[in-house]
Amino acid sequence: MPTVPMMLRRRATPIGQKVMGAALACQEAASARYVVASRHGEYDRTVAIFTSLAVREAPSPAEFSMSVHNGLVGLLSIHTGNKLGHVAVAAGEDSFAYGLVEAALCLAEEPDTPVLLLYYDAPLPAGYEPFRSPSEAELPVIVALTLGKAEEAAAISCAWMPADPGASVPGNQAVAFMRWLLSGARDGECAGERVTWRWSHVH
Repeated sequence: MPTVPMMLRRRATPIGQKVMGAALACQEAASARYVVASRHGEYDRTVAIFTSLAVREAPSPAEFSMSVHNGLVGLLSIHTGNKLGHVAVAAGEDSFAYGLVEAALCLAEEPDTPVLLLYYDAPLPAGYEPFRSPSEAELPVIVALTLGKAEEAAAISCAWMPADPGASVPGNQAVAFMRWLLSGARDGECAGERVTWRWSHVH
């Protein structure tokens, strides 16, 4: 993984630094459209803002400007000189899956332009236990995937169906997807909050 430049490290949280390192390791980082997906984003920034407000101090302007979900890829795009634009997706437990769908739609819109999907999440900090989910046991997770126009044999299809209302979310979707992708199995699936996601290699 390439070294993240000092100017980027200073403005990113520890997980943000790793996300940018993963992005810069992809050859298409300077020429791809970006889709960033995360349930919580760099939540340490949000906690720092809340802490400042709680003691009646003005939040750091730098922390405030970077606390939004697309702040990290905005910083990345400035560094790479990438002006193709980016999309930020936050969809709870299904953030990775909807990010993957968004990336596929971006590719369908402009097939000759690769799409860099960046998914990341870290566990919520202490004090947020009531909002944690079972899938956080596998965090932190960072995934960087480049989607491009592929030969038919290398294509992947994605489908979904309503989830069982009584089923619990078993684990992190990005981890489940990568395990399936690397397993060589033809089909795979993972439950979400509202739908069950199914992936297949198209032969």
